[in-house]
Amino acid sequence: LVAELRLDSQRHHQYFRMSAEQMEELLSLVGPELTRQSTNYRAAIEPRQRLAVGLRYLASGDSMISLAFSYRLGHTTVRNSVHMVCAAIENVMMGRFLPSPTEETWREVAKGFFEKWNFPNCLGAIDGKHVHIQAPPLSGSQYFNYKKTFSIVLLALVDADYRFRVVQVGDFGRTSDGGVYAGSDLGRGMESRALHVPHAAPLLGAAHLGDVPFVMVGDAAFPLKPYLMRPYPGRNLNHNKRIFNYRLSRARMVVENAFGILASRHMAPAGNLGGNRASREACNVREIFTSYFNSPEGSVSWQDRMV
Repeated sequence: LVAELRLDSQRHHQYFRMSAEQMEELLSLVGPELTRQSTNYRAAIEPRQRLAVGLRYLASGDSMISLAFSYRLGHTTVRNSVHMVCAAIENVMMGRFLPSPTEETWREVAKGFFEKWNFPNCLGAIDGKHVHIQAPPLSGSQYFNYKKTFSIVLLALVDADYRFRVVQVGDFGRTSDGGVYAGSDLGRGMESRALHVPHAAPLLGAAHLGDVPFVMVGDAAFPLKPYLMRPYPGRNLNHNKRIFNYRLSRARMVVENAFGILASRHMAPAGNLGGNRASREACNVREIFTSYFNSPEGSVSWQDRMV
């Protein structure tokens, strides 16, 4: 089957969600991790076949029993192959494609958000999504979410080019009220200032506003923090606040688009990830951004037509 698919690039991409060339590149990286020694009793499964099984599982969500029939393999072999492929991808590729951000990385991300989305001092757009799963045995209601399905939560921080910079996946679908974000390495690191994040800088052309913290942007599900901006709540907002909400939403949509690119389909929103009580400091930071977006230095020509 795999050999036949290599002759049809469109069907290969539909089946594995990647081209044959990408699959070969991936095999060159993780192949050594998938190699096992043959014994006198049984020939080892080739790395190429283990990778095909693992990628098909990730691309389709088929049951392992179904894959076992499709690939003429035992159920245990399929399960082991999927686990081996996932572990190999993480072990070999995590440091290369998702390295820990440095201060230089954050400044690069902030530059991208200002140049492409007109939002200064922005470290990324953050959001959480539910990934639907079959409930594991004996898991009770831990994975049961507010939409009455079973899921795990994917939390992601995305840059201006739809690239994932920080991810956390695996929290129970029922987790809410700050549990996902506050319990993440990103949330704890930002709260304790343990990450290599630049602290503050003047907004471009608005030195009179003073130094402003570098911030992430999120929707109403996240708490308002000095380093995390969320929209003003309510409907009866004045013009300046509606401008702020528009400018924040414009920058925040990159994470929604990134999830769409990743899954090629809509994923369920994660719901409430944070409390609504904000500090005075956080409110002041939001007011500074609001003043900036409504000033000659920080406004964009089309914003009044969008609110």
